[in-house]
Amino acid sequence: MQHRYNNGIILICLLINTLTAKAEQGDSLRHWGANIYANLGTILNMKQFEGKYIVPHKNSFSVGMELNYATLPSDSDAFASDYDFPVFNIGLKYANNRDIKFLRDPVYEWREEDIVNHTSFLGDLWSLYGGMTRSLLRTNKWFADATVSMGTAYSHEKYDKKENVDNEIVGSRWLIFFGFGLHATYRLAEQWGVKAGLEYWHVSNGALNRPNRGANILGPSLALVYYPYYETVYENRKAKVKECFKPYWFLNFTAGFGAKTLEEDWSYTQFDLPSDHPDYRTEDFKLYTAWSTEADIMYRYARRWASGVGIDLFHGSYASRIEEVDKANKHDDKHSPWSVGLAAKHEAYFHNLALHVSLGAYLYREMGYRAKFIEKRYYETVGLRYAFPSLANLAVGFKVKAHYLKADYTELNIAMPIVLGK
Repeated sequence: MQHRYNNGIILICLLINTLTAKAEQGDSLRHWGANIYANLGTILNMKQFEGKYIVPHKNSFSVGMELNYATLPSDSDAFASDYDFPVFNIGLKYANNRDIKFLRDPVYEWREEDIVNHTSFLGDLWSLYGGMTRSLLRTNKWFADATVSMGTAYSHEKYDKKENVDNEIVGSRWLIFFGFGLHATYRLAEQWGVKAGLEYWHVSNGALNRPNRGANILGPSLALVYYPYYETVYENRKAKVKECFKPYWFLNFTAGFGAKTLEEDWSYTQFDLPSDHPDYRTEDFKLYTAWSTEADIMYRYARRWASGVGIDLFHGSYASRIEEVDKANKHDDKHSPWSVGLAAKHEAYFHNLALHVSLGAYLYREMGYRAKFIEKRYYETVGLRYAFPSLANLAVGFKVKAHYLKADYTELNIAMPIVLGK
């Protein structure tokens, strides 16, 4: 444990020293900067374990580094100007989660075959991500910002029916990473600052394996920032790019193909089957297909933003399997592979790349007994798309659909916008 932690610190320091040395060689690297940070956190979603598990410690400690690329007024980039010259980040994060452990509550009515005599751990994580930092306030001494990031993570520990049976948070080595932060930086010297903030980050496997409760971590952070570009941006902050943009309406049609494993399969094989059954506490879960189509009407009222509303149609091939599990457990509920939702949509653009999010409410959904407890009547999506201007702005990307921040499935999608009017 200590060895991995020390290696992370040494790696970060070497990368920062190398970057600083290169940046001092000349003006050609004035776009580049970096920061190193430490982050205390508390895992938020422990109420889902109340009654079954005792979680004596819920704290996480992270260290990391970010390589930053700043857009400058001299770039004459209209998108950068509209976002008040954002900074793009590539980050590497190491999270020490060994204090987050799970003990089976002896008061709970466990079956005899389900009793285990060991402690389960969440496990340490390495995350690699990209992000964008948006200015909220910029003065000679102070800089406030909001940062959004997405990427991947690798977990040293995961669910294991022999060694880590109560780790229902992580069921895969490879995970999806999402982060959001609010920060304030005080300028110590011309090129250096100290940054404090509040960080939220989430990891899960996007329902591509089980278990998949996911981890939501929230806590304060402290960073040392090297930003040789700050003086340039501050002195030229009013030098906006005056490039004409005309708002317009467009239709957006999207088709997606996704995959998921089932919460019902997880619960049935872990807690309902007898211990002599070959699938008892299995670690091998079937992937089921999920299809979606979306028809949206959107208004792009700024170069960087568009908002609208749409109808979402979902089809899940797994409905018949959920019906089988419900019948085995004597639950008489309705099942249908089709779901329909009405959703508010929003997209944030930077050139051909777009971050898209939505919040929807089901108009029709019948997914059996457990859906009444593990799902909500609303859903969220978040994803990225890249548009190809040479193909009439046809866009390809991915998204994760979730219920109350818990992944339902992950999909790849293709979107075609059709501009209305001239």
